[in-house]
Amino acid sequence: MLSDAAVHAFLAPCLRRARPTVYQRLLPVLALAAALLFSMMAKGADFNAVVLAQIQSMPHGGSYAASRVALEHLTASVAVRDGALSVQSAETTPSFCSGATYLIFLKTIEALPGSAKLDSAALETLLIRGQPDGHGVWGRWNANGPGTARLFYEAGLGRNFDDMSQARPGDFMKIFWTSEVGGHERGHSVIFLGYDRRDGVDTVRFWSSNLPGGYGEKTVLRAKIAYAIFSRLEHPDRVNLLSTLPRMDPYLSRLNTVRSTIPEARSMAGM
Repeated sequence: MLSDAAVHAFLAPCLRRARPTVYQRLLPVLALAAALLFSMMAKGADFNAVVLAQIQSMPHGGSYAASRVALEHLTASVAVRDGALSVQSAETTPSFCSGATYLIFLKTIEALPGSAKLDSAALETLLIRGQPDGHGVWGRWNANGPGTARLFYEAGLGRNFDDMSQARPGDFMKIFWTSEVGGHERGHSVIFLGYDRRDGVDTVRFWSSNLPGGYGEKTVLRAKIAYAIFSRLEHPDRVNLLSTLPRMDPYLSRLNTVRSTIPEARSMAGM
């Protein structure tokens, strides 16, 4: 906790006109506020808890379907109203994995205090308009390979890593079920929830839209995951920079048909 003297120095410009008795009554509260502010400035805010909170507001179940109907429902759920982002996820079923995690990303941005300050260009970039893989924000997120991680790296939204021991609940996670990346990959976009151990076997727990039930948690054997990239949201303020990204990412745009490699995926994610 900061000393009274340090708090007074930090808040002096705001308190010069305050009566001494009022100041004395407010000092403990101001000290706590200043300490929290200094702590956030020193350590950086932790947005994983905000990510996890958004899962609680999502529907449960609803079935999994990577279909036109699912995409239409997803598209209709994201809008700009009165100059602010609006995400309505209640009717987004059936659903698919990248759409589920993108909604969590958008709902996290919507929930943060600074979301009201997003400029119109940035808000427009977040909308889903059938962008092909690698095009725009949604097209990057929805692409094969390290789509989310590539977006985080390009925009500076947070760090990417593949050391599973560093993962924390609330990290975005791209699972690769095999070593294939790109045209022949089998992947899954999820929110990491934690590790468990069942009957002496290590497991991984995550949230997404999963086969066959749709929205919900799922646990898989850790040994079934060939590779994974984690993306941690650390700088949501940089969402305003998304409108400055190139219209299309050449690497991601070709991964629907062209094969890549794990080393190339790591490089493209800034790892």
